[in-house]
Amino acid sequence: QSFSRRFLLWADVLDPLLLLKSSDEIKRARLLIQTKEKTLSEPLRNNQVFWSAVKVLTQSSVHPDTNNVIPILFRPPGNCLFFFYFYGSPGLNAGFIVPCSLLFLQFVFHSYTTAFTLLNGNGTPKAEEYSLQQKQMFYGLGAISYAACVGALPLIFMNRYTLKSPLTQLIVKKLLPAPLLGLTSAFTAAVVRSPEFEHGIEVMDRNGKVVGVSRNAGEKAVRETALSRAVLFGTSFLLPEALVHLVQRAKLVKNPRALAAVRLFLITSVLAGMVPVSLSMFSQCGEIKRADLEPEILSLTEETELFYNRGV
Repeated sequence: QSFSRRFLLWADVLDPLLLLKSSDEIKRARLLIQTKEKTLSEPLRNNQVFWSAVKVLTQSSVHPDTNNVIPILFRPPGNCLFFFYFYGSPGLNAGFIVPCSLLFLQFVFHSYTTAFTLLNGNGTPKAEEYSLQQKQMFYGLGAISYAACVGALPLIFMNRYTLKSPLTQLIVKKLLPAPLLGLTSAFTAAVVRSPEFEHGIEVMDRNGKVVGVSRNAGEKAVRETALSRAVLFGTSFLLPEALVHLVQRAKLVKNPRALAAVRLFLITSVLAGMVPVSLSMFSQCGEIKRADLEPEILSLTEETELFYNRGV
């Protein structure tokens, strides 16, 4: 699919009303797709609107590898609502003034995004000698703690050494948060999904038949997901602040309350666009060329391209 088609699809998938669907409805929708419409009457089999709604519901709520229903808060629409609440909360702005509050907010933010990444990643890596889930949770906790400390460190350092010059304030409070948030978000995504390139993920041919397990495909899936995270959070934090700065310089808004409302509107608008943009950067059904696969997989198939679930 092209970027524009993926964007339109994700715009439908991120509909928050999909969170109101019950687990039974979601499981029935998944079952309809798996049985290839055999149990439906002729009108429903030919109803494109019906099948579009079924596919959107399953993509928003069901893990494609495990067929498990994803917990509500960690589905893509729930992810979007969390970001709207978190970015727009007054506590976020307060957190960039008080170091201990910032550290706590960073920990909450990275905890959520790490859990979302874990529940929506590729579900095929296997490990026989230990519990893979335990390893991912251990990696995730370490990544969350590290990212939270790195995100709060500049403000803590500035306050500790009473660096109050205008240039320092500009760098620490305006310029550094966006790239730091983007980099730490990419870091946590890569760490929690590291078993995918350590143990490999399943790759399939065009008919959906599993050909083998590829570490190269796992590395590509994690790299693309981490890049999309960096773009999402870096842009979503930097762009609203840059626009607010322009509004202040142009003196379009003078009332502090009105400025806060403008900031909230800009944050909401940028997030509403950037979430589907970041999810659409790469296809969820990833593609890897034959030349990029391991020799042991090449001996099992003559296909020139293989496919895998990139995850979200």
